[in-house]
Amino acid sequence: MRMRSCCMLWPSCAYLALFLYGALGQVRYSVPEEMARGSFVGDIAKDLGLDSKRLMTGKARIFNVDGREYVELDREKGHIIVRERIDRELLCVGAMSACSFSFEVVLENPIELYSVTVEILDENDNTPVFPKSEIELEISESVSTGARFSLESAIDPDVGINSIQSYTVHPTDHFGLKTQIRAGNSKSVELILQTPLDREKQEHLYLTVTAVDGGNPKRTGTVKIHVVILDANDNAPVFERGFYKVSVPENTDKGTLLITVKAVDEDLKSGSNIQYYFEHDTAAIKDLFSVDASTGEIRLIGKLDFEKSTVHEFKIQAKDQGGLSDSCDVTIEVTDVNDNAPKITLMSFSSTLSEDSPPGTVVAMFNVQDTDSEENGKVTCFTDGSFPFKIVSTLTNYYSLVTDSVLDREQITDYNITITAKDGGSPSLYSKKMLHVKISDVNDNAPQFEQEVYSAHMMENNSPSLSIFNVNAYDADLGANARISYFICEGDFNGIPVTSLVSINSENGVIYASKSFDFEQVKFFIFTVKAQDGGSPPLSSNATVKIIIQDQNDNAPQVLYPVQTGGSIVAEMVPRSAEVGYLVTKVVAVDVDSGQNAWLSYKLLKTTDRALFEVGLQNGEIRTIRQVTDKDAVKQRLTVVVMDNGQPARSATVSVNVVVADSFPEVLSEFTDFSHNKDYNGNLTFYLVLALAVVSFLFTVSIIAILSVKCYRWRRGRMLYKSTTDLPVIPYYPPIYADVEGTGTLKQVYSYELCGTNDSRKSDLRFLRPFGQGVLSADVNGMGTLQRQDNQSEDLDVSLEE
Repeated sequence: MRMRSCCMLWPSCAYLALFLYGALGQVRYSVPEEMARGSFVGDIAKDLGLDSKRLMTGKARIFNVDGREYVELDREKGHIIVRERIDRELLCVGAMSACSFSFEVVLENPIELYSVTVEILDENDNTPVFPKSEIELEISESVSTGARFSLESAIDPDVGINSIQSYTVHPTDHFGLKTQIRAGNSKSVELILQTPLDREKQEHLYLTVTAVDGGNPKRTGTVKIHVVILDANDNAPVFERGFYKVSVPENTDKGTLLITVKAVDEDLKSGSNIQYYFEHDTAAIKDLFSVDASTGEIRLIGKLDFEKSTVHEFKIQAKDQGGLSDSCDVTIEVTDVNDNAPKITLMSFSSTLSEDSPPGTVVAMFNVQDTDSEENGKVTCFTDGSFPFKIVSTLTNYYSLVTDSVLDREQITDYNITITAKDGGSPSLYSKKMLHVKISDVNDNAPQFEQEVYSAHMMENNSPSLSIFNVNAYDADLGANARISYFICEGDFNGIPVTSLVSINSENGVIYASKSFDFEQVKFFIFTVKAQDGGSPPLSSNATVKIIIQDQNDNAPQVLYPVQTGGSIVAEMVPRSAEVGYLVTKVVAVDVDSGQNAWLSYKLLKTTDRALFEVGLQNGEIRTIRQVTDKDAVKQRLTVVVMDNGQPARSATVSVNVVVADSFPEVLSEFTDFSHNKDYNGNLTFYLVLALAVVSFLFTVSIIAILSVKCYRWRRGRMLYKSTTDLPVIPYYPPIYADVEGTGTLKQVYSYELCGTNDSRKSDLRFLRPFGQGVLSADVNGMGTLQRQDNQSEDLDVSLEE
């Protein structure tokens, strides 16, 4: 019967009434109660202008603050359908004309919120029911016509046209019915005596009162009334007031006297025996209030709750012993007390937030409800602490927690946000909810080296793959964004690719040598190291690295002068008239190493006559230490050791041939002894004759030349000795022995002569001497001598320059 009524009413409701409030994101539907499970409520996708795919991708769902799930969302079709049977009378207790429930449709990515209200239309699915199936009334026969007798009205949970519309009584011989609308829009029913009663004629009367609602079809409810006619009782009790009203706060203690009702009866016998009762006592009234039958005191025995009901109405009946009665209306108004703290319900929450989230990003959505009224129900939401978040209100009682400024994970990694909801009562009540938000990392920090420029030293002659040192960079990001890899930037140094010199461990930044280095070739080199993180896109920074090669004593000194040849013998000639300190020659050597490894010292290792010559420790000058005598051997051989200052020290030796003589003929016979391992198997006779001829030819010229030269050398020797006593230490020359001025390593001019014979095997090229030194050169065959070449002015200039 109930389902049939719903089906009949459905077309009359125009199937659905839809109200859209686009500006607020609200939709309103109207549906009848008692619809079957799965019944269509509304096309939410169409009404909100949403694509059905958006409902799927946005994980659309229904959120209801009180947890009631009368409807559900069909994401595929975008329809709202009935989830369970909706009984309007259970949903909205009381005779309210309007009944509805609200919920929110929540979408994510991005978060969207739409409010939906469903109004439940009443169906005539309830029959009027009287509190009692049978009522017994005791009425005195002396009651005059027009007397009224209150009846308990029927109850119909339906509202509007479906509620009780009229009452009828049968039979109508003695009584009629009258209905009145009371406070609260309820109806009171009274029996009105129309004709006098006569107990002697009829002691009992039986009436039937019928309540009829306005539904289609109509529903009725009946109650049987048994009227017992009593003997005459002329006066009925009468209340001092027909209406009592009192206001009490909802936190009133149990047992508190609320109000006292009083009735008077003029009859002498029954006036003092008036009893007070609830006339229409429901279970809710009995649980909250009590009435003292003798005194009429109404007390509170239950717990008032303004949020459940603001007004309580009931009737009190005063009845005397004669059966006469009167009734009055009592209204208890409940005033609100701030006894409910706001309730925070979290609807959506993102516990992890990217640090590059722009201001205004929604972190959480929540609903706040306070069931108190007026100021007690006005809620203010705020966050504790100075966090980069703020609370904004989207709809009434709905709030969003959004970012208020730029986030930086490197400064703060997470936040404990306390949301406080506080009402406006006095004293105010509040509730809190804690949210923990973690900030996820974004690759917004490039790696940073500890130094912009690194400098490292390493010894030459290192082994390949030697670990030189390591660079280190740090990244303030997290995870892969902070995973640093090291690279050597492509490039070259002085035309040499850097990658052929060094390599780097990409994980820990350790730099290795790719080959063995030679200080004499590479003193230092510079390259760039890049540190790159693992973010997307990756960030990087560079550092400059300078590797300085340190010298080792790996090169022995090299003697530049005197030149050691395997052919003709070069000898220094010392006149017998040479005095103490006479400069015989100078050993010139260099060491391609650097620093103290190139500091050279000279020592005389062996000599024919150790008492005749000495060598300068620092400058390598060979000088006489005593006067030359006729007893000194013509041929003198000196061995000089040149030693550097390295650890361990390296050395080189050089042999210096010295001839002590005043004339060439005197030394010719000695030259052959300087040569070693020479076998003359040629035509000796031919060469002897040739030699005699040459000697005879040159003898006269030689005598004159020797006398001139001797005289000159004696004078020059004295001058040179005085000017060169404090000669400086021989400077270090580069390994290539190239003079920057293009004049050679030694600032002297060397001369050469070619001595040839008709036999090419016996021809030879001999180094004579630098200008300014007396050097004697002879071929090993002993076929002739090479005359000295003296240049007075050049010798003097060169000596002074040295």
